[in-house]
Amino acid sequence: MPLPERVARGLVVGKFCPLHRGHEHLIDFAAAHCRQLLVIGWSQPGFAGYSAARRERWLRARFPQATVAVLDDARLAALCEQHGLPLRALPRDSDSERAQRDFTAWLCLHLFGGPVQAVFTGEGYGDGFAAALAAHFHAPVQHQRLERSRDDGQPSGTQLRADPHALRHGLSPPVYADYVQRVAFIGGESTGKTTLARVLAERMDTTWVAEYGRTLWEMQGGDLREPDLLRIAEEQPRREDAAALTAQRWLFCDTTPLVTLGYSGWMFGTAPEPLRQAARRRYDLLFLCAPDIPFDQDGTRVGEAFRAQQHAWYLQQLQVAGVEYVLLEGDVETRIARVQGELAKRAANRFSVALPL
Repeated sequence: MPLPERVARGLVVGKFCPLHRGHEHLIDFAAAHCRQLLVIGWSQPGFAGYSAARRERWLRARFPQATVAVLDDARLAALCEQHGLPLRALPRDSDSERAQRDFTAWLCLHLFGGPVQAVFTGEGYGDGFAAALAAHFHAPVQHQRLERSRDDGQPSGTQLRADPHALRHGLSPPVYADYVQRVAFIGGESTGKTTLARVLAERMDTTWVAEYGRTLWEMQGGDLREPDLLRIAEEQPRREDAAALTAQRWLFCDTTPLVTLGYSGWMFGTAPEPLRQAARRRYDLLFLCAPDIPFDQDGTRVGEAFRAQQHAWYLQQLQVAGVEYVLLEGDVETRIARVQGELAKRAANRFSVALPL
């Protein structure tokens, strides 16, 4: 049944584990046919790595104009309390269609602003879904099905959970970026960090993020002021986020904000709270490069004694914070082999989703 032009409220429901291009196509279609779009998601018991917060973050980033809610037990309990309602449990994925539809109607009526006039699906169940909602709302609810070809190449959620990297074409870049694991290198000057990041990116067919502090230092003719360090600590993660959109499985990062905090102390004797907070940024894998390779004085570095001082400071900071790291020793090829071994361990876990940053 064709929809009138832009109904008042429309509804899309799904698990979004993960949010894939098929979902996005459906939500775009729905948004074009209603003035207000409600997108609700839940999965009970759910899937490891696909928290309600992560899925809601994906949806809000991709569809900022929609009303989005992805529920788990805690979120549902908070909403019930907020609205003065008795606690209610999420239906399980194995529960009947009727239980799922009754729960959806209850959500609309009691938590999300009332009835909808249309539901949007990509499946044949939508007619029955719309009829069930209409019975609860005592008002018509139309169903608009987005027809899709069986050979459109869109992987299913099950397939994407099994191997998101091989099937990344089924995910929009901002969603796939959440699967990209960020691998960072820190260490004193002249310990091979830049070489490791660059060479590993080349060998792993992905990208890397250069040290913005060095870029800014060169732009300013070797003159960095104290405020520049907070600028560096803010810009470095932004560049990582941008690079993750084009990375494949791994993103290699030459430095972290912890390094910037170190330079704040070494250069200016300060450790401002915004830099301390930035330095808490976590990475999926962190490698500390030992100062046991020949020191290369390129005309910009302080010297071997300072390199040893830096290494000792990093060790102390990581131990106090309880941050896991891998110490890289030996020549460059030995270090590369050690990194690749650690990556192989991570790659064996095909269900891994990168840390939320």
